[in-house]
Amino acid sequence: MKTVLIPPSITNIGDKAFYNCIGLTSVVIPNSVTRIGERAFYNCTALTSVVIPNSVTRIEEWAFRGCKNLTSVVIPNSVTSMGPGAFYACEKLISVILPDSVTSIRNYAFSGCSGLTSIVIPDSVTSIGNDALSECSGLASIVIPDSVTSIGEDVFRECTGLTSVVIPDSVTDVGNSAFYGCSGLTSIVIPDSVTSIGNHAFCGCSGLTSVVIPESVTSIGGYAFIGCTGLASIVIPNSVTRIETSTFSTCTGLTSIVIPDSVTRIESYAFYRCSGLTSIVIPDSVTWIDERAFEGCNSLEQVIVPERFKKERYFPGYDFTSMGKPLFKG
Repeated sequence: MKTVLIPPSITNIGDKAFYNCIGLTSVVIPNSVTRIGERAFYNCTALTSVVIPNSVTRIEEWAFRGCKNLTSVVIPNSVTSMGPGAFYACEKLISVILPDSVTSIRNYAFSGCSGLTSIVIPDSVTSIGNDALSECSGLASIVIPDSVTSIGEDVFRECTGLTSVVIPDSVTDVGNSAFYGCSGLTSIVIPDSVTSIGNHAFCGCSGLTSVVIPESVTSIGGYAFIGCTGLASIVIPNSVTRIETSTFSTCTGLTSIVIPDSVTRIESYAFYRCSGLTSIVIPDSVTWIDERAFEGCNSLEQVIVPERFKKERYFPGYDFTSMGKPLFKG
């Protein structure tokens, strides 16, 4: 099988119609077709291009999943619904322009499209689903329109080529693992609209050098910045009440930190192995510090903490008894 001409009498390309047709190289879809079914071209690995006519309104889930040689696709303005994983693992897909008729980018829609270098998201889109663009390692930049109010979990996970992102003022949450493993990301602007940063949100963003977290943020999830080795400074806003488990663990480039008066708890491994940390100021508002919160912070020269925490078990190897001038032992 090389080329398929679908006759104009057909209005629906059924579910799994060309499932696993590995010899299919091209297909002509007539204007009579209104729907491309679930897994219709699943794993058609030889398919290089497809033109979707203006008559199509629905592209169902996993419709073109695994079409690894598909280099281009035109999605017409007639399409109002694009199912989860519609173009999952289309490794050679280079660019995508979404029409104004699309209102959401569903889960896994373009996940694993490692060759994707650009995608245009129209103002009609209000939500970007879980893993929608994960593992798109060729994607260097992206503009998220102001219409988007929700960024799902893992949405840009392992987008290693991504260098900058502007999150619009309309977004209220940065989801769990949203930018996990984006090692090329050097800067990010978090707007005042954001109230929470999810678990692992920026985990492994080793190229990130600074982050300003706005006062609107009340919650920073566990492991949110773990492994951000290039992070030299961070401002924690007064709206945050606790620093969760491993939030800044192994941020080896971090040299100083001031904990705001709003914080009451510092959980386990919060600053674990922040080996570049030389000073820390902890306010009286803090009622709990886990004994492993600052483990491995071997460069500490100045620790200003409430009297009740001036014990080596909270700051292993640090000497609070040397004539009022704390010295780090060894």
